Amino acid sequence: MGRGAELAAVRAVLERGPAFVVIEGEPGIGKSRLVREAVGPPDERGALIATCPPLPEPFTLGAVVDALRRMCPTPPSGLQLSPLAGVLRPLLPDWADQLPPPPQGLPDPRATRHRLLSALTEMVGRLDVRVLVIEDVHWADPATLEWLLTLTTTGSTDMSVVVTFRPDEVAAGSLLSRLTSRVPADVSFVRMTLEPLDLAATHALVASMFDTPAVSTEFVSFLHEHTDGVPLALEECVLLLRDREDVVHRDGTWIGRVLAELKVPSTLRDSVLERVARLDGGARGVLEAAAVLDAPSDESLIAEVAGLPPDDVLKGLAAALGSGLLREWTPGAYAYRHALDRLAVHESLPAPNRRRLHARAAVSLRPLRPEPIARLFRHCREAGDVEGWCRYGEVSADVALESGDDRAAVVTLLSLLGAESLPTEDRSRLVRKMGGAAVFGARDVSDLARGVLDAVRHVLSYDDLARAHRGEIQLLLGRLLRDVGQESAAFDEIEAAVAHLRDRPELAGPAMSTLGMPLVPHWPGARHRAWLARAAALLPEIASPSDRLRVTTNCASALLLLGEEEGWRAADEIQRTTAPASVPEHRLLARFHFNVGQMSIAWGRYDEARSRLTAAAALVAEIGYGRLTATVRVPFLYLDFCTGNWAGLEETAAELATDRNANPYGTRLIRQIRAVLALAASDGVEARRRLREMADEFAETGLCEPEAGLSAAALARSYVADGDWEAALDVTGRVVELAGHKDAWLWATDALGPRLDALSGVGRPDRAEQLLGRYADGTGGRDAPSAVAALSLGRAILAEARGELDRAAGAFATAASMWARLPRPYDELLALERQGRCLLRLGRPDPALALLGTAQERLWTLGARTDADRVAQLLREHGVEVSRPWRRGPRGYGTRLSPRERQVVALVAQGMTNRAVAEALFVSPKTVATQLSSAMRKLRVSSRTAVVRAAVETGVLALDTDELGASGEAAPRG
Repeated sequence: MGRGAELAAVRAVLERGPAFVVIEGEPGIGKSRLVREAVGPPDERGALIATCPPLPEPFTLGAVVDALRRMCPTPPSGLQLSPLAGVLRPLLPDWADQLPPPPQGLPDPRATRHRLLSALTEMVGRLDVRVLVIEDVHWADPATLEWLLTLTTTGSTDMSVVVTFRPDEVAAGSLLSRLTSRVPADVSFVRMTLEPLDLAATHALVASMFDTPAVSTEFVSFLHEHTDGVPLALEECVLLLRDREDVVHRDGTWIGRVLAELKVPSTLRDSVLERVARLDGGARGVLEAAAVLDAPSDESLIAEVAGLPPDDVLKGLAAALGSGLLREWTPGAYAYRHALDRLAVHESLPAPNRRRLHARAAVSLRPLRPEPIARLFRHCREAGDVEGWCRYGEVSADVALESGDDRAAVVTLLSLLGAESLPTEDRSRLVRKMGGAAVFGARDVSDLARGVLDAVRHVLSYDDLARAHRGEIQLLLGRLLRDVGQESAAFDEIEAAVAHLRDRPELAGPAMSTLGMPLVPHWPGARHRAWLARAAALLPEIASPSDRLRVTTNCASALLLLGEEEGWRAADEIQRTTAPASVPEHRLLARFHFNVGQMSIAWGRYDEARSRLTAAAALVAEIGYGRLTATVRVPFLYLDFCTGNWAGLEETAAELATDRNANPYGTRLIRQIRAVLALAASDGVEARRRLREMADEFAETGLCEPEAGLSAAALARSYVADGDWEAALDVTGRVVELAGHKDAWLWATDALGPRLDALSGVGRPDRAEQLLGRYADGTGGRDAPSAVAALSLGRAILAEARGELDRAAGAFATAASMWARLPRPYDELLALERQGRCLLRLGRPDPALALLGTAQERLWTLGARTDADRVAQLLREHGVEVSRPWRRGPRGYGTRLSPRERQVVALVAQGMTNRAVAEALFVSPKTVATQLSSAMRKLRVSSRTAVVRAAVETGVLALDTDELGASGEAAPRG
């Protein structure tokens, strides 16, 4: 990977032959792999491949002799060697039977050496060796170097020669310099130095190890930064992370789960430490000091940390630079060439030595102005200086908070809170800073949630914690629990915190307004409304504009969620009077618009919803409020679903489902929308199963969300269509009960119609009338178009159940008209269908069939194919010819992949099984198998791996894989 030009150059010169190829580069840079790719299998090109081992006293021609034995496991016969070859008997005693007798000895050692090398040349020629490869020639014995010098400078053979070496490990006076400087004119010569891979080549290499291009950019950047693009280091690190389960497949992409630290793979560690061991004591001292400093440093700083005299440091620096481990980054400033080399040396230091060196580094850096806070923080921590570590760590966290890097602040403070000897007062201060950054920060820290929660709970266990601080920290705990979706536990903590916050109105007010949000199932609506009243009464005591805005935003949102018209007046007041003057206030205003936009959808005020959500999105983009970036897209998706903008909606939902920054609420809403779309499009058993899962999840976990009625209503409608009244009652029961318990009847808007149908179906018109009356009372006097339309639909359903078909037809028409004005076309068309059925039963076929025909066409165009097919069947039963749209196969795509086939291939590229793909797409495994087979046929391949590769190579599947859906599993190649 990333060596295409070099590979082509070596192959080309070897094809022309004879050639001399010199490849140099640092350890692990890919010299051996390049040679093997260029030469190919030894038997194809007649290659003899020798590798020189790093021995203190290498055997004469030992690497070449070992290569000959590997090439010929049994002694070759019939070579017709000259008597000269007898000198090879001492080197190849096991080949003695096939070699001539040993010739008489010569008095001149140089003549003896020349005769031996000539015999070796004859031997490789008789074995038809066309390419001789000597790897790591910097470790070669003198005889091997002399032989190579003879071969490459005399032009006495047609054999090509390839050598590799590490330039930093060539001994002074080595024949290697002459070898690479004297090449005959008639020999093709190529010399190249391999450089580390760039970021793009790193991505390609890492992706190849996972058999998919879907590898996160963050993960690749992390690996490139820590390995500097050295291929061996990259591969070893990926394998190490995989073995530690620190690289996982999430949301369609391979990502690094833990990117804060990276241990050195044993292969690399041993290689680095072996190089260090060959250096003298001064050089090792310099390398140890540089490993501790971890930044380009001058000679004096290195000397202070190493504790060496200046002369020893100069000599040590020269040796360390010569070894290739250190480099001069800027004039007079030295540091390790590669991060993993530094880590290897740092990890090898005995603990007492490492602490002593870090303590020296801290002492040397303290006089600098401005103080290098981050470096002092690290050195104090490593030296075991808890006081200094905490002091510099807190300053570092403050700097991060001021610069908007909340995540860095949380990580730093979390590490400080791990110190056992911290006084309670210090621990309390740090945890309040950390909790505030985690709750109110712009960046998502959900992956740190467990550690943050544990640290907060640990502080609350201290008996000597100040009362005021206990309330603040308990409030933070409640807010953190809300962030991770534990609403009931969160409300318990927040309510308990209020008792400790009597003298802190700026904290008590937001806490009370949070308790006013109807988000826990066991609290009645009156309890929430009481907390809202207490919060509003406390507003005059709150001085901070941002704290006041937090309270008023929560109160307005809660009132709208409870279906109170007063919420709109509160929202208008906030918009009229708020002029944000700080980043926190801008964030609160963005969340205010987001909340009001969300609530507007439940009220059926879709223009208001789009306006508010657009304002929220603009503020989020303006201030870089990352935590809300993904969240704000979900209500837009819901709004498009309600208003009938279904084209491409499933694809958008699938994309949002892979966003790691989506909060639990958004993820649940996306799942509901996808399942309802699938049910409307295919009448799939799988879609109904998913809807049932959602209903059970809401029931079992006590989740309290008005949107829960979406999946319940869709599932209940399918049960009603099957005549399964009890199942419809069961699935809508919790939604209606919760709406009544909270006295928030807007929550029952979606489920009202199917529940009335089910109650009528089981012969309980009294309960149906009672329910409709409660809904009318609970939503009356509100400017809630969706509630008005639902109420009209309910009246039509009950009229139909009583047999008052004429009245029912008119009421269904009214409901359809009301849904159309929102607009909410899916509900409009379902109401029109029911109006048409009533007209048929009244004996008015002409208007009925015209109405049904229009509804059928519009349902099909919308994407509600299941409903369109049902209406089409009714029309055919009454003699109306309805065209049958093509629904099978990739009609019109020819040899191109259909959109669904591309989606299947994209999911297979993530390593997903057919069953996993089926679950992600709401289809059967058999359907997936058919679509995958079709894609293979079109791309003319016969395996899953090949179809992915072909899709990428032909551009069908982009490298960023936009069409990826849910997550799957695949194992990296080792």
